[in-house]
Amino acid sequence: MSRTRRTAEGRGRLGSVLSGIAVALGCVLFLGGFAWGAVLYQPYAVPTGSMTPTIGSGDRVLAQRIDGDEVRRGDVVVFEQSTWGDMPMVKRVVGIGGDKIACCEDGKLTVNGKEVAEPYLPKGQDAAATGIPTTTVPKGRLFLLGDERSGSLDSSVHLDDGTHGSVPRGAVKARVDAVAWPMDKFGMLERPEGFADMPGGLSEPGPLRLVVSAIVVGMALVLGGAAYGPVARLVGRGRGRSRAREAAAGVG
Repeated sequence: MSRTRRTAEGRGRLGSVLSGIAVALGCVLFLGGFAWGAVLYQPYAVPTGSMTPTIGSGDRVLAQRIDGDEVRRGDVVVFEQSTWGDMPMVKRVVGIGGDKIACCEDGKLTVNGKEVAEPYLPKGQDAAATGIPTTTVPKGRLFLLGDERSGSLDSSVHLDDGTHGSVPRGAVKARVDAVAWPMDKFGMLERPEGFADMPGGLSEPGPLRLVVSAIVVGMALVLGGAAYGPVARLVGRGRGRSRAREAAAGVG
């Protein structure tokens, strides 16, 4: 057996081992990413356009399961409140317990007397359709508004329900991190920087990017490792034919 042939066989065995490792690692990342995502996140279909343009009617979102105590101002949350309806709803938290909410001075929402920049609102729309008198959010509760203020059945239309339009923190089921569908809107929600300087700051985004990265890298490793064998055989056959032609030419 020639040295060249032994070297080629050694490389082939090493390539097979590495491809097997790549496939195994890819499976772990791919399946682990899906399992991790399934534990942390839940998909929701948004039934109305009350969060337009951030989230449209019929959009699919990925929401991280969280406890209501983790909610911060600016979060877009999924919640259930029987007095508002019998289905999960999606709104933006603009006030927490103790906050004074009012609208509108210069067309802007104020929280504890401070105007809040809300670039996520539809262009040309004020921060409230009919105005919100100064309202104190009860302790342990949240004040929520839709980004499409003119058509959202949110805290602003429930001000006379005895709790100043608020919902309990315990009503929150999840925090929306990203839009998953349609594809032209796919991506993480923008950070609500208008609330960043308020006590408590903004919530930390969930590990969705890591989950997606694990799935994508895992899939690439599986496909790349699985492709090694067929590619190596094609290359080997090509080299074999080249050697055969060289040998034939030498004999002639």
